[in-house]
Amino acid sequence: MPTNLAVDDALIEEAKQIGQHKTKKDAVTAALKEYIAHRKRSGLFELFGKIDYYPDYDYKRERKARPRGRSR
Repeated sequence: MPTNLAVDDALIEEAKQIGQHKTKKDAVTAALKEYIAHRKRSGLFELFGKIDYYPDYDYKRERKARPRGRSR
């Protein structure tokens, strides 16, 4: 989808250099993907203190109970 945006050329050039992108489109696409990922991660912080957990949960015991030989 063609879109015309007034974006600071100096920022685009710096992003191209830092990210080693060949085109402006590549630089902008990478920047948008990073922005979206960052915002999604930031949303996780809102969950702190809202999720219940079991204080007696033993993750080590659960690991030992897993069948061996399975790869992730």
